[in-house]
Amino acid sequence: MAAIGRSAVARRDRRPVAPASTWQATFDARAIDAIFADLNQSSLPGATVGIALEGKPVYRKGFGLANMELPVLLSPSVRMRIASITKQFASLAFMLLCEEGLAGIEDPITAHVQGLPAWADRITLYHLMGHVSGLRDVHDITYQFGGVGLPVTCQQMLSLYRGIDDVNTAPGTTCNYNNGGYLLLSAAIENISGQRLEDVFRQRIFQPIGLYDTELRRFDTDFLPNSATAHMTNERGTYEKSYIGVEYDGVGGLVSTVDDMLRWLAHMDAPIVGTGQTWDLMTTPQMLANGASTGYGLGIYKGRYRGAEILFHSGGLMGSSAHIVKVPAAKLDIVVMTNRHDVYSPLRANRILDACLPALEPVPDPRDPAFSTGTFFSPRTGRVIQLYSKEGQPFASIDGGDMQLVAGDDGVLRPTLDFEYFRYSITPVGSVHEPHAILFNNFGNVDELEVLEAMPDCDPNTIAGTYRSTAARATVTITATDGRISFMGPFGSAHYKLQSLADRIWRASSTTAMPWGGILVFDTDRRLFRFSTARNSGLLFQRVS
Repeated sequence: MAAIGRSAVARRDRRPVAPASTWQATFDARAIDAIFADLNQSSLPGATVGIALEGKPVYRKGFGLANMELPVLLSPSVRMRIASITKQFASLAFMLLCEEGLAGIEDPITAHVQGLPAWADRITLYHLMGHVSGLRDVHDITYQFGGVGLPVTCQQMLSLYRGIDDVNTAPGTTCNYNNGGYLLLSAAIENISGQRLEDVFRQRIFQPIGLYDTELRRFDTDFLPNSATAHMTNERGTYEKSYIGVEYDGVGGLVSTVDDMLRWLAHMDAPIVGTGQTWDLMTTPQMLANGASTGYGLGIYKGRYRGAEILFHSGGLMGSSAHIVKVPAAKLDIVVMTNRHDVYSPLRANRILDACLPALEPVPDPRDPAFSTGTFFSPRTGRVIQLYSKEGQPFASIDGGDMQLVAGDDGVLRPTLDFEYFRYSITPVGSVHEPHAILFNNFGNVDELEVLEAMPDCDPNTIAGTYRSTAARATVTITATDGRISFMGPFGSAHYKLQSLADRIWRASSTTAMPWGGILVFDTDRRLFRFSTARNSGLLFQRVS
């Protein structure tokens, strides 16, 4: 067997937890029914739900239609997308290859995926599985620059890495969710095993555990028996068939059922696939170079919800979402899947936790503390953060990615209860109401951002023109007449509206659910700009006309 041990296993997240004896789960089917009462109908898509106590299912229900075109109701045995929950299966598949002596977690990417630039020599497979690689995310590049809705293959996306000459950060120094890392992991699994990823999954994981309705579905446009349809919302407030289109592998390609996912969660209690050492690595959060815990092991989050220690992961694609959560001390397992874009599985799963765990810490009383607003820029990292109010609640746009926050009495902003696993905080410097700077703490890495003077009427003629990024294989055209920006990427095109935030800083905002857009920061003579998103920082574009 290859050495798969890792010193990080001993460096656990040591925050105190309540004694296990306090986590006695209770179950009331009527309380769970009430959480999904609004979906209990037969004219719209909905959700499937499963709950198990001590590994035995106690609640299995479907709410709503599997497909709005057919009179077929959802049930716990209908296949639905689990999206990024796939990552824990991909991680386990790689760890099984390590157990067979075919690879090691400290192997560099270049040991198993050929043709990558020199930066790949410093990034290990362990880094990829924990989202601490620091590499650029080619999935994000594909979406932002026009790949949404097109049949882009994994090999086409992998080819982007061969032309990228830099990274976001050094490996092991930051934690940033990265689908591209799992694209590389999937390629490594196939190269090591000599098999297609679906065959590795089926032979090494699904069949031994008994997950007979779980399958790798690379594209949404094929036909797969017993599968629900995803329903995307549109500007008219109705539903439509709309898919990301790209090929999905270990990044997020699995479909499964509530019944199979309950079997998977029960298997974690006494695994027959994977050694104890493998599962210890899977469920132990990785540590950054600064000593901060990421809360993420190998495809599995480990965190807390209102004081209870949980293992969990969510996944979402256009028109669907899924969430699994395990409370080991209470022997409680929960699965929620939806086939409609306007119902978010993690939020419903958390309401189930509320109903089943009476010893949870109380939710803070609603209050209305002061919080700051404005646009802030970091000269050191180029990061741009907008703080703004929406319906009286604080929000932050971090390099174009929006997130709701809660404000403490001291003015410090943090993610809401449902998104605490994003270990961010934003602290005003100076006045809480009108700070001259903010401190952005991102998994222990602190970045100081200066307040910028707003310039909402900045003339787009100053930046109009055509720009080119060699690394992203993308061309950008900015037109002054309508203040819009168009990206022509390697696989298609995407269009955004431009908003001036401050001198030389613009935001590209999408009018659709995907892609999301990002931030453009120009140099003083407007000959180049750097484009940043939540997953790629500072992609260089240079003016060509």
